[in-house]
Amino acid sequence: MRLALVEDNVELASLLSQGLKAEGYETDRMTTAADARAALSTTRYAALILDLGLPDGDGLSILREIRQRRDPLPVLVLTARGGLQDRVGGLRHGADDYLVKPFALEELVARLEALLRRPGQLLGRSLQVGNLVFDTESRQASIDDRPQMLSAREVTVLELLMRRKDRVVPKKLVEDHIFGSSGEVASNAIEVYVHRLRKQLSERGANVQIHTVRGVGYLIAEEKPA
Repeated sequence: MRLALVEDNVELASLLSQGLKAEGYETDRMTTAADARAALSTTRYAALILDLGLPDGDGLSILREIRQRRDPLPVLVLTARGGLQDRVGGLRHGADDYLVKPFALEELVARLEALLRRPGQLLGRSLQVGNLVFDTESRQASIDDRPQMLSAREVTVLELLMRRKDRVVPKKLVEDHIFGSSGEVASNAIEVYVHRLRKQLSERGANVQIHTVRGVGYLIAEEKPA
């Protein structure tokens, strides 16, 4: 399986390439936005691992171009920018996942495997579970075509779950998307956001359920009639 790796740190790119090769992946390495655009225009990859900080441009511009042409290529973003707004910005521009440096190779591989196992609806402008629809461009959730007001962090959790509907999303992944991969997080912080989101969706008539898989994570699925 061939991957595109866009990373201007030559040493890091080499380490990632070697590690991914050991996991059975072939990687084409690029260090600039120009090289990435050229490769993506001629080669079909299974996924793109994209660093945002490139010497000749922002990786987000590449991401925007990919999504503007409706390309469903899975994109895992690598960045040193760990702030909430940076992560939200990456997801808003079409990233499927976000990994903040420094990170362990094992985590990158696990997230990459999760993307490659995704259901067919992972990409695209609209995500739907039951009567709940999420527009990935406007980041607007609606229930039976009624727009819903949610906080930025609730929206982040909802999108992450809906992109992987019917699959368990690890609690650590939810935590990283909200708070970043570094820094202390209160032990019940994620539960609070998930509980609040679950309650709001139920009260507003969404026929979906957010299940807690104890010790693992969370899963969103359509609520089946009794």
